[in-house]
Amino acid sequence: MLRFGQHLIKPSVVFLTTELSFALVNRRPVVPGHVLVCPLRPVERVHDLCPEEVADLFLTAQRVGNVVEKHFCGTSLTFSIQDGPEAGQTVKHVHVHVLPRRAGDFSRNDDVYEEEYYTHGTAGMRI
Repeated sequence: MLRFGQHLIKPSVVFLTTELSFALVNRRPVVPGHVLVCPLRPVERVHDLCPEEVADLFLTAQRVGNVVEKHFCGTSLTFSIQDGPEAGQTVKHVHVHVLPRRAGDFSRNDDVYEEEYYTHGTAGMRI
């Protein structure tokens, strides 16, 4: 079992593991194909990562993004990190949100950030 902040992650939701990172299915996706990429070492903030972890995390996010964009017929990607509680981070473990995007998935393109905040930043509560 892997740890994602305070959560234990079932192996069935992890679809990629590298030397320093792992990717998992998001329990509350904003769009179909929304996944998370995390360092294996549970650290709270980006500044807590060593340079090798930063490199592996973003190379893994890039690799995962390429796959989910194709698989979910996206034409673009949104990569997002909420680094600290005031930024909306609710799980105390660095993670990159990877969202495949396509034209018209939100009426206003930037609404994806509001949707992500309300879905993830306030423990899933709608305001």
